[in-house]
Amino acid sequence: QVQLVESGGGLVQPGDSMTLSCAASGRTFTRGSMGWFRQVPGKDREFVAAVSWRNPFYADSVKGRFTISSDDAKNTVHLQMNSLNTEDTAVYYCAAGSRSYSIVAFEYDTWGQGTQVTVSS
Repeated sequence: QVQLVESGGGLVQPGDSMTLSCAASGRTFTRGSMGWFRQVPGKDREFVAAVSWRNPFYADSVKGRFTISSDDAKNTVHLQMNSLNTEDTAVYYCAAGSRSYSIVAFEYDTWGQGTQVTVSS
């Protein structure tokens, strides 16, 4: 059973940067995906970025602004978010699942508790 613990999040101004981290304990998937989704009230959970087979992939809305990385043990991922704007405001969830290159929430099995990212002036 994989447990995900998130850190980071908070309030920043437009144009600022923020880094989110997610540490996994227990069993991790070597062929699956680990990354981030975000959600605002009343909306579906939206894919942000993930890593499969040590390869990162991103939603179009964050390409060029966000960078996902993992450590050598493959048990921690980081999301470096640059050039944040108000549309990035959401609860960000770390997620892990067994399917490779998954961008849909229902294919992920394990979720963190979420961390609020608010971009506001």
